[in-house]
Amino acid sequence: MNFRVLGLLMALFVLPFAPAGAEEDYAAGIDYERVSPPMTTKEPGKVEVHEFFWYGCPHCYRFEPHLQQWLEQKPDNVEFTRVPAIFNNPDWELHARAYYTAELLGALDRVHDPLFDAIHNQRKRLNTRDALRDFFAARGVEPDTFNKTFNSFAVESKIRRARDLTKRSGIDGVPAMVVDGEYRVSASQAASYKRLIGITDYLATQGAEGND
Repeated sequence: MNFRVLGLLMALFVLPFAPAGAEEDYAAGIDYERVSPPMTTKEPGKVEVHEFFWYGCPHCYRFEPHLQQWLEQKPDNVEFTRVPAIFNNPDWELHARAYYTAELLGALDRVHDPLFDAIHNQRKRLNTRDALRDFFAARGVEPDTFNKTFNSFAVESKIRRARDLTKRSGIDGVPAMVVDGEYRVSASQAASYKRLIGITDYLATQGAEGND
């Protein structure tokens, strides 16, 4: 979340969602930016889309249903990955560790949406390891298992990669999307959830068609 545009986003992001694909012209430098240098992609023939988010960001929470709807209709050769962004704030890394702990334990379906809801709807302060451990325990993850995974080398490796991706993407706030390592779509630039999805879909579809 870029606090410089918080007030603007709070006003604009209440716009209703419409399915992606509506006819609209998008232009580089206006609706999206080029990532320079481009981020490397891993799978030839795939269009990689990364969403950068933070559990503490209210806009990420409100964006999630729109993102889920897009995921149900995205092109088949679009490879989607969530990246918990990490800036110079310990809460961002803490929540990134929670995300990767849930991922490694196969518990994202029990943790991801409920964690967003607990923070933004129930107003719970899940900003310590112990609070997160109890939150996971309430969803069937043993505390010892949580502790071992949360502090594991595997999670630490993912944290290093998330920090590196955050830096190389050039984002300055969340939610933000990076398409095929070349194009960056920021929430503040898109100005609405509808346009954030629309621009992402446009860029992903162009990439998918180019890989056919």
